Amino acid sequence: MKVLLYKIGAVLFAYGPWGILLLSVIDSVGIPLPAAMDVLLITLAAGSVKAPHHAYFAATMAVMGSVGGNVALFLAARRGARWLRRSEPPPGKRRRFREWFSRYGLLTVFVPAVTPAPPLPLKVFVVSAGALRTPFYRFLLVMTLARSIRFFGEAYMGLVLGKDAQGFLSRHLWALTGLAAGLTIALYLLIWLRESRRQPAL
Repeated sequence: MKVLLYKIGAVLFAYGPWGILLLSVIDSVGIPLPAAMDVLLITLAAGSVKAPHHAYFAATMAVMGSVGGNVALFLAARRGARWLRRSEPPPGKRRRFREWFSRYGLLTVFVPAVTPAPPLPLKVFVVSAGALRTPFYRFLLVMTLARSIRFFGEAYMGLVLGKDAQGFLSRHLWALTGLAAGLTIALYLLIWLRESRRQPAL
């Protein structure tokens, strides 16, 4: 199944920014293509060194598609769509994710949305945001900001690296993944420390 999805991604990539748009929608509504969007966007940007506006147009399409897909997921969860229940995590994990969302709010959406290798599933927190009646405009703002930082950052990286983009990703994949995970963990630790200081001493 994963091989088929990656083949579909490669076909869509051949259509440039418009393929990126469709791919980002597919990736956001619950058919995950881990890292595929990021690699394809960087690769496309790397081939657009002489026309940077193509790279940033592709990033814009990626943001629009991803935000649109996540908004659809958010609204479906708000309306209690039955089809979402088939892919929900076990009750124990679902309860834990809901508790995290209740405690940290939209940070639980922002962190995995902005991180290329998210340590936590974005879809679960998007569904939690919808089910718990988070204000739509706040969700839209956080998702748009996170995806813009991620995809425009990747487009810029592709332009800077140029033809060496694929080689750089291959050589430093684990380092980049570790860096993203480290930054995410550091952010969660800062949040935890802040929450710990707010709790009254017994």
